[in-house]
Amino acid sequence: MLPVAHVIPDFAPWFDLAGLAVFAASGALAAAKRGQTIVTLTFFALITGVGGGTMRDLLIDAPVFWIHDSRPAAVCLIVAFTIWATPERWWKGAALDWFDAVGLAAYAVYGAAKALNYGVPPVPAVLMGVITGCVGGIIRDVLAGEPSILMRPELYVTAAALSAALYVSLVSLGLAPAIAATIAAAAGFALRAAAIRYHLGLPAYRGRR
Repeated sequence: MLPVAHVIPDFAPWFDLAGLAVFAASGALAAAKRGQTIVTLTFFALITGVGGGTMRDLLIDAPVFWIHDSRPAAVCLIVAFTIWATPERWWKGAALDWFDAVGLAAYAVYGAAKALNYGVPPVPAVLMGVITGCVGGIIRDVLAGEPSILMRPELYVTAAALSAALYVSLVSLGLAPAIAATIAAAAGFALRAAAIRYHLGLPAYRGRR
């Protein structure tokens, strides 16, 4: 197992909280747009915010992060109450999509870094980054009765995979974790931003011709 300082950059916990806050907001908004109560908003915020990280920690045999640290759950609760107490017009438009793009890239990098720290080999570590960035959104969509991000052609999971894979590759090549994390997160964000701006998506299966 590699020492923490060799795998996780010093500012990585901020990546974690930033991604968690954005995903919690997307979960709370999914409930708010359906006219639900503060209890439902809070539940959606929590399950969306911590869902990916919880799955990651269970798979890599790590203590579930939000059970042993009060900050993640507190962030989800604050986000849910903020959205519930503010006008709907504040949350219209594409602003949340852009925040989500930042959170997706940051969360994927952090998930891959944590997996490496727990001795997970490079390829599974990349998958842990993808799981960290995407599972919360999948749970949110299922609970909200919307088509899952896995069932849409837009470049979403692909952006998380790019961030996680680039981080693992750069660290494996000996680049400083802080620099690797910055480059990887920027690349994942750029891909997701291009997908939002230009409506980019993967080609669908066409079947036998």
